[in-house]
Amino acid sequence: MGVVAGSTGSELRAEASPGQTAIGQPPHPSGSAAHLPPQGGKDTASALYIGEVVHQRTRTYDHRLRYRTYMLLLDLDTIEEERPRMLGRGRFGLTSWRAADHGDRSGRPLRAQIEGHLADAGIDLDGGAIRLLTMPRILGYGFNPISVYFCHRPDGALAALLYEVTNTFHERHSYLIAVPADGAGPVRQTAEKRLFVSPFMDMGLTYDFTVRPPGEAVSVVVAVRRGETPILTASFAGQRRPLTDASLLRAFVTHPLLTWKVTWGIHWEALLGMLKGAKYRERGAPPKPPVTVGHARS
Repeated sequence: MGVVAGSTGSELRAEASPGQTAIGQPPHPSGSAAHLPPQGGKDTASALYIGEVVHQRTRTYDHRLRYRTYMLLLDLDTIEEERPRMLGRGRFGLTSWRAADHGDRSGRPLRAQIEGHLADAGIDLDGGAIRLLTMPRILGYGFNPISVYFCHRPDGALAALLYEVTNTFHERHSYLIAVPADGAGPVRQTAEKRLFVSPFMDMGLTYDFTVRPPGEAVSVVVAVRRGETPILTASFAGQRRPLTDASLLRAFVTHPLLTWKVTWGIHWEALLGMLKGAKYRERGAPPKPPVTVGHARS
């Protein structure tokens, strides 16, 4: 997700809806989206994905940007056993991750929060794995425009995806969408936009998500449209690496100030948008329900 969210350089990470060109998406070795991927380094369920984010805006003004990034895939049940020493537990450190930065930020167990949202939508994982694709804190600073929860049944089949979107005002809203039991290939889903994420994007828009779940590669694409008119496509695509101290240190050095650069980039892209004539929209109140339920698309 680095990710989605925002068109100031952030509206989500994406692939294309029908009629659009997919960007930033590598070939995916697993032909099915239905089951858990192979485990990461040292027989762990968690992993590191090194790749890039691409944003392409096609309406109001044309703009494209691309930058290198990386994301963590964290199994909520096993991460404490698998956590490398370099992935700290607190707010500070070279690289760190805290469950309390996600969900409702209450500190309540993150798995319980996600299972509660699933139950409200009539989905029961029956103890299946939940794996989170997200960016870590860097030098104490964390910001994730989008994080994605891959929710599995006990047999490894993918039951649902939950997209956790956060804007630069620290407001948060999630989009929960079930995955058909017989689904194969990329997961294609859609939901109506509910959270303000960019001063240059209207609220009456639709998100089309296209996801290739984590395996040797992962890609998350969000195409934003008004009716049938495409507005923006954003994507993250990455290749799997083991989640180890060595791989985290290498990522830290080769992608300096990762989360800081994401936030700086959002504001820089906002300035460029203004210079290109983008119209500024006032921010409304965030939605009261924390989750919007979407649906599958063909």
